[in-house]
Amino acid sequence: MTLVPASDRIGSAWRAMPHERIEGIIRSALDEDIGNGDITTAITIEANRQAQGRMITRESGIAAGLDIAQLTFQLADPMTRWVSDIEDGRPVEPGTILGTCEGPVAAILSAERVVLNLIQRMSGIATLTASFVSRVAHTQARILDTRKTVPGLRLLDKYAVVCGGGYNHRFGLSDGILIKDNHIAAAGGVASALEVAQARRPHGLRIEIEVESLHQIQEALAGGAEIILLDNMSTNELQEAVGLIDGRALTEASGGVSLDSVRAVAETGVDLISIGRLTHSPPALDISLEIAL
Repeated sequence: MTLVPASDRIGSAWRAMPHERIEGIIRSALDEDIGNGDITTAITIEANRQAQGRMITRESGIAAGLDIAQLTFQLADPMTRWVSDIEDGRPVEPGTILGTCEGPVAAILSAERVVLNLIQRMSGIATLTASFVSRVAHTQARILDTRKTVPGLRLLDKYAVVCGGGYNHRFGLSDGILIKDNHIAAAGGVASALEVAQARRPHGLRIEIEVESLHQIQEALAGGAEIILLDNMSTNELQEAVGLIDGRALTEASGGVSLDSVRAVAETGVDLISIGRLTHSPPALDISLEIAL
């Protein structure tokens, strides 16, 4: 498997995120884990003891979230210092040192689990995304995430997708118009839903609509949809749909796409492929923190 590192989009994605919200995520995680105190560390480690820790990978993948380590250690104790040895989005092999931390050993030990939980998850998302991206690199298709993220971790989950070479779909419901099956049912059909959306949409937002049949595609095109989400269609149906749309709208395939099927889906000519499993069930990358006094 060839892992594809992300482009310069990573730096832009990191700078664009609201860092006060990221800090809030980390503070909440530290409070959840430490609570009223790290009892084991308090009774076994002298308060003034200093140490160094190395974060090391135990399997191949794509690194993501290393700045999270710096924020977490500093929130645990401002005297703790973190230095990353590599950048987010870079391929790593077993034994790669991701970075080192120095400072009060009590703070390092208390923050260790939160740091590892976040970076293991983010690196796992980046690695899985890169695997999908590598399989469609010969096509025009872009790999997108979805809103199927862990509640509270969406910013970090979606940043990790970018680290793996993927692209972000909506961050939240206010970011775009996506008319799905239940909207269509409640509005009385594709045509009705699009008519209302066209009349009321905020300036600058494109309208995307989910369809499940070729008949609905015709309605979507007639109603002026700019992106058509082809939901749970076979590759034959996707190919026929792409031909029918013929460039009059962007095409997005979604529903049950796996590493085994994504290549065939991309080769139908769709523009976008959205994949929920990137963030709803990624395997964590095996990473450890080793302390040395």
